[in-house]
Amino acid sequence: MNRVDNGRREPRLRYQWTVLFAEDSRQTVSEGLMVDVSSGGLAFRCDAGENCPRVGQKLVTHFSIPDSEVYDSSSMMSFTRTGRVLRIEIINPFLRHVAVQFDEPLPVKPFEKATSEGASRVGQTSAPNQSA
Repeated sequence: MNRVDNGRREPRLRYQWTVLFAEDSRQTVSEGLMVDVSSGGLAFRCDAGENCPRVGQKLVTHFSIPDSEVYDSSSMMSFTRTGRVLRIEIINPFLRHVAVQFDEPLPVKPFEKATSEGASRVGQTSAPNQSA
């Protein structure tokens, strides 16, 4: 398996957008701020309250990323993915950074899609050796 410098299989698209998450589709939906995404998972920030996920917890996530093939600020690809919380980092007493691995990868690699179509048009990207 090929890995980029920071140990990841592919670079992540750094992109800030709303992510909705819940333990399952019948639970109350909570909101976070996506920080980056790859075909295999995403990272987001959320409040540290009672709705903050736990390591190992299964989540259903709903999020969108830019569709860079046809650039338009309203042109987005939306996804729903189930996954497992791999890691939670404490940012401060009120905010957490949550890393989720998808059960099924996205059909696109967001970083490659964005950079192949002109990353400057769709937002910031992170190079493989930059940390999130």
